[in-house]
Amino acid sequence: MAGLKSLAKETAIYGLSSIVGRFLNYLLVPLYTAKISAESGGYGVITNMYAYTALMLVLLTFGMETTFFRFSNKEGEDPSKVFSATLTAVGTVAVVFVCLVFAFITPLSSAMGYASHPSFVWVMAVTVAIDAFQCIPFAYLRYKKRAVKFAVLKLLFIVMNILLNLVYFVVLPSLYKSYPDIVGNIYSTTVGPGYAFYINLFCTASITFCFYKELKTFRLSFDRKMLGRMLSYSWPILVLGIAGILNQTADKILFPYIYKGGDAHEQLGIYGAASKIAMIMAMITQAFRYAYEPFVFGKSKDKDNKETYSLAMKYFLIFTLLAFLVVVGYLDVLKHLIGSDYWEGLKVVPIVMAAEIMMGVYFNLSFWYKLIDKTIWGAWFSGAGCLVLIVINVVFVPQYGYMACAWAGFAGYATAMLFSYLVGQKYYPIDYHLGHIAKYIVLAVVVFAMITYVNSSLDTLPAVAINTVLIAFYVLFIVKNDFPVSAILKKIKK
Repeated sequence: MAGLKSLAKETAIYGLSSIVGRFLNYLLVPLYTAKISAESGGYGVITNMYAYTALMLVLLTFGMETTFFRFSNKEGEDPSKVFSATLTAVGTVAVVFVCLVFAFITPLSSAMGYASHPSFVWVMAVTVAIDAFQCIPFAYLRYKKRAVKFAVLKLLFIVMNILLNLVYFVVLPSLYKSYPDIVGNIYSTTVGPGYAFYINLFCTASITFCFYKELKTFRLSFDRKMLGRMLSYSWPILVLGIAGILNQTADKILFPYIYKGGDAHEQLGIYGAASKIAMIMAMITQAFRYAYEPFVFGKSKDKDNKETYSLAMKYFLIFTLLAFLVVVGYLDVLKHLIGSDYWEGLKVVPIVMAAEIMMGVYFNLSFWYKLIDKTIWGAWFSGAGCLVLIVINVVFVPQYGYMACAWAGFAGYATAMLFSYLVGQKYYPIDYHLGHIAKYIVLAVVVFAMITYVNSSLDTLPAVAINTVLIAFYVLFIVKNDFPVSAILKKIKK
């Protein structure tokens, strides 16, 4: 239980930074959707570009983040040497990537549909290269259990990003109308959504200087033997990561190419904005991941590790299902996070959230093949999920638009999750208390159905009131079955 307490503490710190950070970052969504109309397709451009960068980040880190944790906890390995070797490998790949982008910027920007805005491409390329480099120092902070500094740096980036976005999307456009000659030196009406990319680059680059202490220990390391061992471990994780990120981004990358209407970026913007509301699931799973990854590898030698993993899975599902119900129950309130132009896309929110829950479950399940050094399994599972997602997108997006994107993500994560569980029980069996978990899933489905009916039948205020009662019932079920108040109070008194 001591291990679970440590996990809970670190999850709380990471979770606070993730939730607060995402919440602050969400302030950009109403900003963009208020200042960029759905019809213009500008938010669709932002959605599309950030999908590309998410994919490139996985490619540029090529599984070395997880590899760093694995090798730093291996007997006979020097963590400082592992850190230097990892950072050298990732940094070298990042530099080569940036050079290639600049060398082929014209054909690359044309192929992506941004021939008239090549700066969008190279700016985001430099940004993602720096971001990839930063992943290793951030991983080092997690390894050293320096969760506070990790959280502070993540929040610092977001605060800087928000402030500069407010300046360039609110303050300067207003000033430009009165003082075009003066403000025109630092602001242009023709850049549009491009300012989001320039600001991201500036903020990302600035955070790099905050790793001064961590980078002091860094030494260029081209230890072929160590790098060879690390790469043999990481390449299946890379394949896994590519497939995994494609499950999140393939729809946003493919959409402009396969959607038959002339308003592809407009529809993509609506889908992207609505999906942002569902990303509360991503906050929770990300917070859990930050703490769980180093925790699992550190716990791998303990006798009770399997029971601990089982409990972690149970509590993860309990609270993600609660979050799901809260978002759905208060969707009529939360929808004001995005501009009214984008409300037609709200129907994808429950689907995307359910997909995110399955992604979190899949992440929990994924550690069995990492612990036995058989990461190739993850590549197969994620690859299968990715294949399902792409096929559904290609077949159904032309007819059903972004709704097909939402269901494709659901089906893709479900596929990867089921495969990982079934094979994992053969090679690394864990008793996940499925009967207990099933009770929560069934209850959550019933409450969700009732909330959906209430939302469709009543006005906002009475609907929210009834939904609050329904959510409270779910919470009471949790308290009765897994968090008995009387027992907890007795322990506190002792």
